[in-house]
Amino acid sequence: MPGPMLLQPCVAITAGARVEGAYAELAGTRVKALAPVRGSTMLDRTLTAALEIAGADRIAVVGGPEVRAVCEARGVRSIEERDTGGDNVRLALSAWPCDAPLLYLTSDMPYVSGPALRRFVEAVPADTVAMPICTYAAFATRFSGAPPFGVTLDGERVVNGGAFLVPAGARDAVADLSGAFFDARKSPVRMASLVGASALARLFFKRLSIASIERRACRVLKHRTVAVRDSAPELAFDADTAAEYAYACAHD
Repeated sequence: MPGPMLLQPCVAITAGARVEGAYAELAGTRVKALAPVRGSTMLDRTLTAALEIAGADRIAVVGGPEVRAVCEARGVRSIEERDTGGDNVRLALSAWPCDAPLLYLTSDMPYVSGPALRRFVEAVPADTVAMPICTYAAFATRFSGAPPFGVTLDGERVVNGGAFLVPAGARDAVADLSGAFFDARKSPVRMASLVGASALARLFFKRLSIASIERRACRVLKHRTVAVRDSAPELAFDADTAAEYAYACAHD
């Protein structure tokens, strides 16, 4: 059994994303975090899981008026969203003073749980930036028949999670980089300027490995950075599309 966390993190959650079309029709809302999944919203599930990691007074949620109402009912802090996803990531990562690790969570993980988050947090070495990943085989076993997930890196297919642990000293660097990546995510030219053309070439030819990404992140952030392997598949399922949302509604 893993031991207790050395230093309890504070938590920040982004919950501003909107959905349209079939997704919004299925969910009955345009606010993705408030989409219901088998009796509770994805935001409620995220908050319940976060409360097993941090007290209510150490959880902050970035979102609009509908999200703020949920936060008030749950007794957690809300932060008014801004216009772009990148800005909202930066708000989340600066939500708390830099005196403790920060656990940053997306709010579209319909299977997230406290035990899954705790297992991830307890596996992270001290003073390390980390994100969870699991093998596609483990993911497919847990979520049989789910829509396609994952990426192949140097012959290894993995699925990354929607949780990130950031040590106090790396908060500013991670906030700057994560916002930039979000803003550039649909532009190959802008992405190349962030990760380097050689890294994109290796990804294109399927020779980019997890270890090389970790090394690159270490150089950019000036902090040890790791992908926590064999994390719970529940952290890797994000309901980003209508098909993924429909699957989560139909499968425990």
